[in-house]
Amino acid sequence: MATRTDAPTRREQILKEAARLFAERGFHGVGVDEIGAAVGISGPGLYRHFAGKDAMLAELLVGISGQLLTGAKRRLQEADGVASEAVLDSLIEGHIDFALDDRPLITLHDRELDRLRDSDRKLVRQLQRQYVELWVEVLREVYPGLAEPAARSAVHSVFGLLNSTPHLGRPGSLPGRGATARLLHRMARGAFAAAGTQ
Repeated sequence: MATRTDAPTRREQILKEAARLFAERGFHGVGVDEIGAAVGISGPGLYRHFAGKDAMLAELLVGISGQLLTGAKRRLQEADGVASEAVLDSLIEGHIDFALDDRPLITLHDRELDRLRDSDRKLVRQLQRQYVELWVEVLREVYPGLAEPAARSAVHSVFGLLNSTPHLGRPGSLPGRGATARLLHRMARGAFAAAGTQ
């Protein structure tokens, strides 16, 4: 979602508006007619793209977990032979892009994950665990003395910090995307440094 530069497909437009509406009013507070109206098609027309709201929610939450993992793997491949510090910076930058560009998905995950079918929820958790483990491995390369449980706790803590963006205020009230990204990056590195020196 956040990494695309070409025009979004109709399906992607529907998902983006569904995420925004679900985040604003809750999954049960939004009907298919409202989602359809947001993208200029009839509510029933959505069924040509999705079986229903549950399918949209699953695709949103499974999809973003998969995208984060795929993006992290790509960053690791591109950074082959690069210093571990730079790899960690790259991972942080990728997650900050998500946190700033896909804020409704963070809200949606926090509020609606339990509404997914068991199989979809398990898949989200599996993808998230793999994503965390990539970070843990890199973090322990940067701070070799950091025990694995402490590294995992530090990664989860930094995710909590970065994923706080829905609570920072409306996008127009922030100091600007670049300044916010730099602030979040410094805070993430500071948190990791504090963990690594204990």
